[in-house]
Amino acid sequence: MKQERESFDKRRRLIGAILGPLCAIVLWQTKIDGLSDPAHHLLAIMSLVAIWWITEPVPIAITSLLGSTLCVLFGVASMHDSFANYANPMIFLFMGGFLLVKSMMVNGLDRRIAYGIMSMRWVGDSPRRIFLAIGLACIICSGWVSNTATCAMMFPISLGLLETIQEMMAQNGKMIDLKNYKFATGLMLMTAYACSIGGVMTPIGTTPNLMMLGFLEELAPQAPAISFFDWMIWGSVVMVLYFIVAYVVLMWMFPADVSHIHGAQDMIKKKVQELGRLTRGEKNTILAFSVAVLLWVLPSILSIIYGAKSPQVQFCNDHCPEGLAAVVAALLLFFLPTDTKKGTMTLTLKEGIEGVDWSTLLLFGGGLSMGALIYTTGLSEWIGGGIKDVLGNTPSEWMFIACFCVITLLMSEVTSHTAAINLMGSISISTAVSMGFSPVPVAVAVALASSLGFMLPVSTPPNAIVYASGMVPITKMIKSGIVIDIIGVFAITIPVVLWLVKAVMGL
Repeated sequence: MKQERESFDKRRRLIGAILGPLCAIVLWQTKIDGLSDPAHHLLAIMSLVAIWWITEPVPIAITSLLGSTLCVLFGVASMHDSFANYANPMIFLFMGGFLLVKSMMVNGLDRRIAYGIMSMRWVGDSPRRIFLAIGLACIICSGWVSNTATCAMMFPISLGLLETIQEMMAQNGKMIDLKNYKFATGLMLMTAYACSIGGVMTPIGTTPNLMMLGFLEELAPQAPAISFFDWMIWGSVVMVLYFIVAYVVLMWMFPADVSHIHGAQDMIKKKVQELGRLTRGEKNTILAFSVAVLLWVLPSILSIIYGAKSPQVQFCNDHCPEGLAAVVAALLLFFLPTDTKKGTMTLTLKEGIEGVDWSTLLLFGGGLSMGALIYTTGLSEWIGGGIKDVLGNTPSEWMFIACFCVITLLMSEVTSHTAAINLMGSISISTAVSMGFSPVPVAVAVALASSLGFMLPVSTPPNAIVYASGMVPITKMIKSGIVIDIIGVFAITIPVVLWLVKAVMGL
């Protein structure tokens, strides 16, 4: 399986390396009516960037830098306009979030939360409740920690439970092969899917959420600002609905053939005992994380008490915006000691540098830069005209959102959701503005749709992690993924966005 995947990736990269420049040259040489020279040149550059984001012949962060560089070289924008967004305030929200997550992982707080959920009395030794508990642990952790890190943490826990089932069956004279065991496939898929689903709960839960907030702030400054609290309201609703669908579908397709898993609780209890009491590092991390959450939701709380335009809310927004709140909380990690005699802090500089995903920051900066240029050069109006031709001169908002959700979902199935959102995020918002729609609903819908990549191992890192176990046949992943994707987009994402998001934002 590893060889097959490597072979597929190699072909994908080779095709992209050739197709990207070829497509850019063809578009550059083709005369297109209705486009200014900067917009025409940007379209050619964007074709190269988009193909390379999807096929990854070079790392996608490098492709982002290349796109910004080409825009300056070919006169699409000045150096300032092309690179200013690499220091966008949202970058620092990313950075602070990365440092908080690193501290949770270094100090073991994430693992304590997961085992704490698994050891609850209601879980017991029932396969259905264990299945549910694994999913709950994944969604709660991945709401704050990256889905990849959460899956890497939960994967061995799921494996341990499956090995316990295998041992129990062997004691009863029944030998099972976990690679051909339905419940094993279901539990592996629940581990992967729940990690992706949990990310929709908060702005920092997954990269696309923050990227869309950054796109909105940059490309549609006139739109209502989305607070951390606002996102959590609809994010939590969508997360619960996605999770219910995933749980029902997976339990229906991969039911357990035993009523009790003897020894499961003993295994979890032993793991909890090994963790011992809360360490100083864990306590400091909880403190820093609590400060961040408090500062993130404080403006929303004050707006409920005093009104959205009150001096108190304005003071919070001016002096401690969400990006700075994340930086303040992250800085605490370097000042809160774990051992005063040795002078060690909760997070070291080396751990902090390693904890920041610098490639994501470059990717995000490049995406913001290209997105801003799509709008300022008038390319978004041309794209909007093309969509009108396809959907009709007066497409409904439902059709408009559905179109971008489906495109984003399909892209996220064959490439990383980060690359998909980097391309579709800026285009969807810019096009919505040019067509007279509010950009907020489409931005939220596209971000949510990008988290529904459940069909293929290449869709998300959690999918790849559980696929590597050998317990998830590709056909089973595709079948379950298609069902959840379709229900997720048409029965949850679009209705919730059109109703709940518009109600919360007063649109």
